[in-house]
Amino acid sequence: MINLEHIHSLTDFKRNVKQFLEKIKATKSPLVLTVNGKAEVVIHDASAFQEMINRLEHTQEELRQLKLEALQRDIAIAAEQLKNGEYTEYDDESLPRLLENIKARGQRKLDQDS
Repeated sequence: MINLEHIHSLTDFKRNVKQFLEKIKATKSPLVLTVNGKAEVVIHDASAFQEMINRLEHTQEELRQLKLEALQRDIAIAAEQLKNGEYTEYDDESLPRLLENIKARGQRKLDQDS
């Protein structure tokens, strides 16, 4: 989260560039610059920015791995269920009902996560 003390106008930044750069380096916190009261630009210490990018990439890789593991578990469960005859066959008449059930379950899951 950006601290309100780190939000300044572009004009103020232009007048005091050296002081702002020293503050950014010391705090490692980003500085938000505004134009006409609206946030327009973020200035960040290069090493702190790289650390943030590295954490993001690491988190994305962890998420990909977790999704892959979950998919592999689901496939293994499904294969076991097929092997044991634990499945239902659908035809043209029953398939729309199945799709409605899947959508309803998905919507409930979304509602729970919200």
